Amino acid sequence: MTLTPLIAIHLSAALGALALGPLALWARRGHATQHVGTQRPRLHRAAGYAWVTLMLVTAITALFIRDFKLPNIAGYTPIHLLVPVTFGTLFFAFRALLRGHIRRHRIAMTTLYVSACLVAGAFTLLPNRYLGQLVWGEWMGWL
Repeated sequence: MTLTPLIAIHLSAALGALALGPLALWARRGHATQHVGTQRPRLHRAAGYAWVTLMLVTAITALFIRDFKLPNIAGYTPIHLLVPVTFGTLFFAFRALLRGHIRRHRIAMTTLYVSACLVAGAFTLLPNRYLGQLVWGEWMGWL
């Protein structure tokens, strides 16, 4: 597998989401029990929409990246299960937001960041995976 434009887009969007996620979570709009000074609604909304866009790009491009070396079904490996999880979680998070269920929205978005960015990112960068070989071997020279 080589670094194709598709993989470069996927990697760039995933790294962008990884970096932007904490800002969106930190600047959350808050609720009535928080002090007005701790709310950053414009920053939260801007970072949140950018993060969601990056997550959608990451999920959509993942549909076209296949790996026939690992255990798979038609080239889809277990990590591809995060694609429907991402779409579903984003749907439920925005539905909760539209219904005024801020706590549910916050839990969904935090869970998605941890599972799709942190956990999946860690598994993707294992030394035996393509991106792990690329990052740790070719770019860093550690393998």
